[in-house]
Formats: sequence, structure tokens, C-alpha cells
Amino acid sequence: MVARVGTVAFQGVEVLDVDVQVQVARGVPAFRIVGLPDKAVAESRERVRAALSAMGLALPAKRITVNLSPADLLKEGSHFDLPIALGLLTAMDVMPPDTMDSHAALGELALDGAIAPVAGALPAAIHAAADGRGLVCPAPCGGEAAWAGDVDIVAAPSLLAFVNHVKGTQVLRRPKPVAADDAAAIPDLRDIKGQEIAKRALEVVAAGGHNLLMCGPPGAGKSMLAARLPGLLPAMDAREMLEVSVIQSVAGLLAGRGLTNRRPYRDPHHSASSAAMVGGGVRAQPGEVSLAHNGVLFLDELPEFPRAVLESLRQPLEVGRVTVARANGHVTYPARVQLVAAMNPCKCGHFGDPAQGCSRAPGCARDYQARLSGPLLDRIDLQIEVPAVEAADLSLPPPAEGTDEVAARVATAREIQRSRFANLSAGAIRTNAGMDGELLERVAAPDASGARLLAEAAERLRLTARGYHRALRVARTLADLNGADGVRRLHVAEALSYRRIAGFA
Repeated sequence: MVARVGTVAFQGVEVLDVDVQVQVARGVPAFRIVGLPDKAVAESRERVRAALSAMGLALPAKRITVNLSPADLLKEGSHFDLPIALGLLTAMDVMPPDTMDSHAALGELALDGAIAPVAGALPAAIHAAADGRGLVCPAPCGGEAAWAGDVDIVAAPSLLAFVNHVKGTQVLRRPKPVAADDAAAIPDLRDIKGQEIAKRALEVVAAGGHNLLMCGPPGAGKSMLAARLPGLLPAMDAREMLEVSVIQSVAGLLAGRGLTNRRPYRDPHHSASSAAMVGGGVRAQPGEVSLAHNGVLFLDELPEFPRAVLESLRQPLEVGRVTVARANGHVTYPARVQLVAAMNPCKCGHFGDPAQGCSRAPGCARDYQARLSGPLLDRIDLQIEVPAVEAADLSLPPPAEGTDEVAARVATAREIQRSRFANLSAGAIRTNAGMDGELLERVAAPDASGARLLAEAAERLRLTARGYHRALRVARTLADLNGADGVRRLHVAEALSYRRIAGFA
């Protein structure tokens, strides 16, 4: 007899079916796992053996063979423990042979038989639902898997509890979807005094989904401004929330934490490697640019990042996804992010200040800024200077407008874009930052006066085609914030004012 239990393997956010086949036959006692398992899967033998022992069961003194089909697909992770154990229990006649016909399973076994949480419960549940099956998963992952919708989720705390559930001596209730605790306060824009131009740029960035680079001396408030961007962004809709949660689930960041409609905010240190930024490692895990999908990726001290790391961001920023290539295959993760970066104008940070600037100016500023390539800067829609805050500004009362007021205008502009693109792109494009080609010409073409100004500026600033189009996207966002039907000269003029930092000219 061969017992079969369905489970899954992961290639990025893609879920693949795996058939766990367990045979207990006469022969020299042995326990072998075949089907291209990695080290974690091969070690399942000892965890399964100990878990069964904790239930008072011993492996039969026979030849046990576990085949993970398809055999040419690499099996990675500890989540194969549970389906292997369930296959063994079926082959040993502890459970009826049809118990797992309509369910898939995943989970890691502890030595005492408890089922430990694993990564990927949410995408596994969605995949099982699409196949018309249920899912057996660890109890801590139940609230995550329950978001898959109308699917039978059995969240078992231990192997013994699941066996008792099958036999009817214990009832495991269907878990309820768990939402993350979002009680943490969002930093308020009202905390920042002065910096009116930077605040306006932040509003434009939030309204259109654009990228932003802030350049200024230490202590000017660049990091504070970036930390307040998530509070200006609208909550994620159901589709965006699911996309983000699937990535977090695959990365193992979701178990027991619940789903949230707050947009991700990632701020890796400048010592991050290319694999940490765009994804990689032995199992091609998602990197920071994918973990920030549908949210904000903040890179502080931008020139301090290794050149290779910054250049690796060029493709994800352009196409909204990243492909991690390995010898045994390719894994693609979504990576539609808003890049917000901050930097000092030079190594000492005080370029242009005669009282504090170093003696190497202007050469130090030129060398420091040269660490950023032209193609990378060309992908950043707004580039602004953030001057030092004067002592007089710090003594002023808090500004009248805070996060709530600005977020209301951003929400109105986003709703205009949502309605526009629902008709023009069937929802594939969600913000002005995603426009390109013919669509850009249809909805962002400026009036005659604006077109002349843009043409003159493109010649004078030597804008590339990409820079030209990004200026148009920002102008369209400014028009949406103003409630204007079309792009006019004043929108083009303001968009161009955000296009070039003086130090980079």
C-alpha cells in the first residue's frame, strides 16, 4: 500500500503541488526520503520519528520509503514534516486511507509532536482553495491561512490533536482571520517645523506614487520626513493587501502576526548586500525591495550603499518586479515600491555652508555625489534640496496642517487616479507613477504653453526620454491635487522644479 498526502513547494511566491508518497514494505528496516530533498527535508526522518514516539507509536521494523513527487523539483524547508508524518500514520493504519484525499498539509514537527509554524501558509491556503481542497496547517498559522476565503482550514496544535480530530474525539474549530495590531501611532507631519517645500514634495510623492530623493545637511529632517510618508498613503485595498501578505508569508514574517492594510515601510542599513536588497541566498528569499512591495523603501545615506547594490535597484524600479536568477532556476518577486532616499551633499555634510564646510569643497561634493549613477537618478521623479532648519523655525508653534489634512488631499487625488485607470487600463495601473507610452500621452499631455515650457526645459536640463516622461507624470499628479482636468503650464513648472538638485546639475 502507498499512502498519499498532498503538500506544496514554493518558488518565490509561486506555489507548486507536491505529492508525498509513503510506502511501508517488507525488507531491511530503513527510512529513506527521495525526490530531491534538501538538508532540512532529509532531517525530517528524525523529527517524524520523535513525534510519533511522543504519541506512543514506534516506526514499524520495515523498509519505509518516502517519495516527494515530482522528483526533479528541489524540495526545501521543514514544512514537509507534517505531510510525511500523516502519510506514515495512514500507511500504518492509524488513520483511514481517505483522510487526506481532500486536504493538503504543511507544518514542522517538534520532537514532542507539536506542530510549529512555517512560512507560506497563506499562499498554500490560496492554492488549496483554487484546487478545491482544504489545508491542514500549524495552529499559529491558522489565522493567516483563514484569509484565503471559503476553504476548510484545520489548524492543529499537535500531531496527536489532529489524529484525535480525525477520529472524532477532539474538535478543531476553523480558525478566524487574524488582523495585525495597528495600534502603534503614526508619526505626524505636524512634528516637522519649516521645510514647506519638502512637505509639499512629500504630498506630491504620496499622491502619485513617485520616487523621491532628498539632499541636505545633517539634522535637516530628511529621515523624519520619510518616516511620515506612510501616514499620508491610503490604506491598501484587498488586492494589494493580499499581494503584500503573500510575500511576507513566504518570507516567514506573517506567522502569528496577522494581516494589515498598512503599507510596508522598509529602511535597510547602508551595509545591506545585493542579496538582502533584491533577494537571493540559497533559497532565493525575497529582498527588501520585495518586502516593501506596495509600500515605501527608504534608503538613508544613499551614497554610502555599495555601488552594486544601488545599480541592482534600477530594473525593479522600472518594471515593478525583480527576478533572482540561480543555476537551478529563476524566481520572480513583485517589487512595486516608492523609493525614498536621503543623502548629505558631501562627505562632511556641510557643502555650501562657509562656516562649517570643509577645505576640500567643491571637490568633496563632486566626488561624493558621483557615487550615484545617472541612470539611477533618472528613475527618481522628485529630487529636492532640504536646507538646514533655522533656530527661528524651531521656536514657532506647530504647523496648522498635519498628517490627517494632507492625507485627505492625497486620498482625493488617488481616487481620481483610480477612477481614471479603471477605465483605461483595467486596473493594471494604479497611480500616475505607473503610466507609460500611449497612456501617458492621453492623460498627461500638457496644454500648448506647458508643452513649450517642457520642451525648453528638456533642452536646457538635457533631460533623457525617461526624465521627460517622469516630469509629465509628476505634472499630472499636481493637476490631480489641484482638481484640474488637464495639465497646465503651472503644473509643468512645479514638476520641473522638483526635477534637478543644484548640486547634480
